[in-house]
Amino acid sequence: MKNKKSYSIFLLILTVILLSACFDKKDGNVPTSKAKSTNDLVFASTKDIRDINPHLYTGEMPAQNIVFESLVINTDEGIKPALAENWDISEDGLTYTFYLRQGVVFTDGEPFNAEVVKMNVDAVVENIEKNAWLNLVAEIQETKAVDRYTFQLTLKNPYYPTLEELGLTRPFRFISPKSFIAGTTANGVSSYAGTGPYVLTEHKKNQYAVFTENDNYWGDKPKIKSIKWKVMPDHQTILLALEKGEIDLLFGSDGDMVDNDSFKALSEQDKYSTAVSRPVGSRAIVLNSQKPITKDPIVREAFQSAINKQMIAEGILNGAEQVADTLLAPSVPYADVNLLKQEYSEDRANELLAKAGWEIDKDGYRYKDGKKLEITIYYNSDNAQERTISESMQNDLKQVGASLKIIGEEKQAYFDRQKTGDFDLMYSLSWGLPYDPQTYVSSWRVPSHADYQAQVGLEKKEWLDQVITDLMSEQSEDNRKQMYKDILTYIHSENIYIPLTYSVTKAVHTKALKGVDFNVSQYEIPFEKMYFEE
Repeated sequence: MKNKKSYSIFLLILTVILLSACFDKKDGNVPTSKAKSTNDLVFASTKDIRDINPHLYTGEMPAQNIVFESLVINTDEGIKPALAENWDISEDGLTYTFYLRQGVVFTDGEPFNAEVVKMNVDAVVENIEKNAWLNLVAEIQETKAVDRYTFQLTLKNPYYPTLEELGLTRPFRFISPKSFIAGTTANGVSSYAGTGPYVLTEHKKNQYAVFTENDNYWGDKPKIKSIKWKVMPDHQTILLALEKGEIDLLFGSDGDMVDNDSFKALSEQDKYSTAVSRPVGSRAIVLNSQKPITKDPIVREAFQSAINKQMIAEGILNGAEQVADTLLAPSVPYADVNLLKQEYSEDRANELLAKAGWEIDKDGYRYKDGKKLEITIYYNSDNAQERTISESMQNDLKQVGASLKIIGEEKQAYFDRQKTGDFDLMYSLSWGLPYDPQTYVSSWRVPSHADYQAQVGLEKKEWLDQVITDLMSEQSEDNRKQMYKDILTYIHSENIYIPLTYSVTKAVHTKALKGVDFNVSQYEIPFEKMYFEE
């Protein structure tokens, strides 16, 4: 079946090549396309940029990232200066003093200074309803413009990820005070004036957006002068446009821009360059400890043994993602903990289910007290990949006598279900670096998340939440390491998650395009580092 699918993808791409050859030539061998400019890049996206207000969450993050900037940025080498040149942290960990870069102006001419920083941070804090997911927002006690270029942030409690969260793509990015409406950004903004390397100069909803170089940018000027963000909801249309030379770059994770079969086929051609990031997040199944069947830790352990992760990684994801033995990849900060690997073994799964009292009946399924061993997994129906993975798990569980019902739901209904805890199994995707581990683990205490609901039935849930709370204010690096070890060891031993794979970000681009790399965050695209080879 797998070979048949790959062959179909190959045929699709071959057809695209032949079609494009027909379209590219007219009256013999005369190409119809214009010479490619080395100043302009065309990026294909399945989604429109929407509202890129940096303090809200409807806009596309790669677009927000090139227009709006933060005080600091997250890099592979740790926190680095951005709009703040340097900073001090008080000994008690409560006060952060930032010394701002001078001479920076917004694209509407407004100067960047400490008053503007205070205005933006206050706007984010005042809109706590939208920003409550980020712990730092609730920890901010006071903001102060000490002088024109010195800004001070005071916290209610020491909070160790403060700099990491100030450097995220949103919401602590800065927009011109002229863009505020009635002193706030909570209800929209009047313009998108930032300090970043690019300016949004044109936007036709659901068609395209154009970003042009910020002539007054304070930092290194990007080599690409113009980026056209072209909206193409259909993957086959994107492939055809790539083949015709109409677009230069595909970039994204979790199959949102190019599915795994197409990526593999394109990688095998000599016409394009492809790149894969290191693991950026975790894909797992969360098992609800409140539900009648999955509340039994022996059953949860049995399900761990029953799932063939190698099949998912190789057979469904085409080897584009690595098999995950632990919830967080060992490369994630604080996550390199020595945990026992759960091997795939039908025999072990059968042994455990029998031990839990589930006996095989004539129909091949297990029963206990007259009740069938049947659980349900829910997935976002917009994600075809999750449907395929669910079907693979359904087959695995059937081999050990468990029935898995698969239900796809519209995105909002799927999120609403997480809040209610009305599920046996659901997908859990970590947020990736730089959100992992602190923001992901911190969210386990929030009832609106599936992780919280699934963990509520654990004997030591109260202890777990308290350790996470204490961890966020722990100032000792050694103590933090031990606390993360305690948390990850407990969650692993309780088998509340079935880690499947570590996700990656993928890029496909024309060979002339150079400098294609990956930021720490999977939600950003480093357009400003790219250039065309002359």
